[in-house]
Amino acid sequence: MSHAPALTFTVRHVQFARAVFAAIAAVMVTFSSDHSASLGLSVFSGFAIATGLVLLLGAWLVSPAGKRAVPIWMGLLSAVAGLIGGLPPVRSAEMFFVLVIVWSLLSGLLEGISGWRAFRSSEAGSTGRAEARDALTVGIFSIILALGTLVVPSGYVLNYYIAEAGQSFTLTGIAIAVGVFGGYAAIVAVYLAIAAFSPRREPQTTEAVAAEDQHA
Repeated sequence: MSHAPALTFTVRHVQFARAVFAAIAAVMVTFSSDHSASLGLSVFSGFAIATGLVLLLGAWLVSPAGKRAVPIWMGLLSAVAGLIGGLPPVRSAEMFFVLVIVWSLLSGLLEGISGWRAFRSSEAGSTGRAEARDALTVGIFSIILALGTLVVPSGYVLNYYIAEAGQSFTLTGIAIAVGVFGGYAAIVAVYLAIAAFSPRREPQTTEAVAAEDQHA
């Protein structure tokens, strides 16, 4: 009797790949003293394009037929947002705010709603519910990013002086917004990495359930 080959690409791989690219974005923001719109859009562009490609690949290799719409739309949304952010002529503080808010809100709603529906589905087993919970959580994180970026005044400027350092500094709205995005990337990276390596109980096959019934 022939058996279907084991999947070589699973939801765990998608989660881990997304975690890696989110971690790279977080590190680039954290260890850069330049939190300008140019730096922010450069990091966001690379993160969004890489995430989009992972989601599109996952939709093809992981998602079952009939359930590929959400990851495909999320992948396309991320890829388009990344391509727009990568255009040097449009790299401005206003573009960073608009792009990050729109992307995070739409992708967060898509992922969060689909995760909530899957979590409430009676057909989802323990593994399916865990994956749905992860999608819902990341979706909520993305919506929080949109709201957090939205409340930051894009034209905010604060000049301050630190006596210990002996020099003046300037805090701007774009620097805060880029920092918020970096914090979001770090949180998503940690969460998805934990989700990817967390042990999960695989759903039982029909044969396994029948065998348990016979020994009961």
